[in-house]
Amino acid sequence: MTDLFAPLQSLKQGDWFKLICGASFQHLPAVRSLTLAYTLAGADCIDVAADPAVIAAAQAGLLVAKSLAKDAQKRGFDYKGNSPFLMVSLNDGEDPHFRKAEFNPTECPTDCSRPCERICPAQAIVFNSTKEDFSGVVSEKCYGCGRCIPICPYDIIYTNSYMSTPGAIAPLVMSTGVDAVEIHTKVGRLAEFEQLWQTISPWADQLKLLAISCPDGEGMTDYLRAIYDLITPLKSALIWQTDGRSMSGDIGDGTTIATVKLGQKVLAAKLPGYVQLAGGTNSYTVAKLKAMELLNDFRLPILDFGLEDANPPSKIQNPKSKISGVAYGSYARVLLSPILEQLENKEVSNTNVKANLRLEEDEVLLWQAVELAHSLVSQIKSQQEH
Repeated sequence: MTDLFAPLQSLKQGDWFKLICGASFQHLPAVRSLTLAYTLAGADCIDVAADPAVIAAAQAGLLVAKSLAKDAQKRGFDYKGNSPFLMVSLNDGEDPHFRKAEFNPTECPTDCSRPCERICPAQAIVFNSTKEDFSGVVSEKCYGCGRCIPICPYDIIYTNSYMSTPGAIAPLVMSTGVDAVEIHTKVGRLAEFEQLWQTISPWADQLKLLAISCPDGEGMTDYLRAIYDLITPLKSALIWQTDGRSMSGDIGDGTTIATVKLGQKVLAAKLPGYVQLAGGTNSYTVAKLKAMELLNDFRLPILDFGLEDANPPSKIQNPKSKISGVAYGSYARVLLSPILEQLENKEVSNTNVKANLRLEEDEVLLWQAVELAHSLVSQIKSQQEH
């Protein structure tokens, strides 16, 4: 496996940044805009739903970003035209990332204060929308966070979960340039994981990266070791994603504590591969990692020791004992939502056909979005300057 890819260098350095668009998020204009903004801001990986239209939207964003590389550099951004990895997510069973909220709006009492509409971070719940002429959950915007369910005073919101179909994803990986796959699993699902892996394994060698995402649970590290035994030998790089508190990063600073604790737990297990945080990550995450000395110190030389090197020389870092990167989902998306909302409300008329403006077609909004994205990306990237 070559390490010539810039994203893999970021993993080794410990300043890897991943944008999670959402395994269920299928709003194509937003996926395209998020991909464009975070790529120009220096992201290493864009994680999207395993859906052909979503993959195409992300790839369109990557292409536009490449064409704007010189403009980005002139404006002081570090993006040099290197494409981040494009990742798709699969699941081996029930998982909150692979669901949609639903309800019948005709069952809502007219005097309901509609707390679901206010709490939805994706603005996926609408009532009497003049633009869509619709009430209910806008399916392509919903990414399954579930915050609307407990807040509904009439208990009429439910979710529909689905299983990913790896057999259908295989041709996409082979033909559309997907670089990475993430498998969402849980402790106790080894048989289900093995079944999924058997479907994927014939084309897994084409991947540059495999990520395993797992929340905490009793016997977690033993479970991850069993998974490692199943997937080896592996040609690609491997990430263990610690899903501390799913889809909660925009709620408050404290949500990051769960994923940091879980990251420490997985680091202590000394599994081969890199450890990357997710689930509850936000603007507080990197500061927390710095305070706990869990990020690489670029003032010291780094040597990529093997697992057999238990006692590396002093004043040389072993990156295996550090967090290699951070993935941001709901926080990263909400950060840009004011820009994307403005864009969605703008329309361009061409030969009497109205269409939504694309982000690169509004220079002011584009660079505002990149600036916002960079404010998050630079938190971990700026480690190199220290």
